[in-house]
Amino acid sequence: MPAPASFEDLLAKLEAIVEKMESGDLKLEDSLKLFEEGMKLTKECNQRLNEIEKKVKTLLKTATAKSKDDESKS
Repeated sequence: MPAPASFEDLLAKLEAIVEKMESGDLKLEDSLKLFEEGMKLTKECNQRLNEIEKKVKTLLKTATAKSKDDESKS
């Protein structure tokens, strides 16, 4: 099973889709397929960003708690 694409890879694919769609050279059916793929990529990117945001918040809470604990020991 291949490793999941990185966030940067997903974003690059999304940007490529946008460029293709903006070119205006696509048939309607092809545009629809690219739009659907773009929506899936957008959803995946948003999910990953939400996961990262949760991790950052957890790390900040942990760092703040540790800092307060260190201050109280001084």
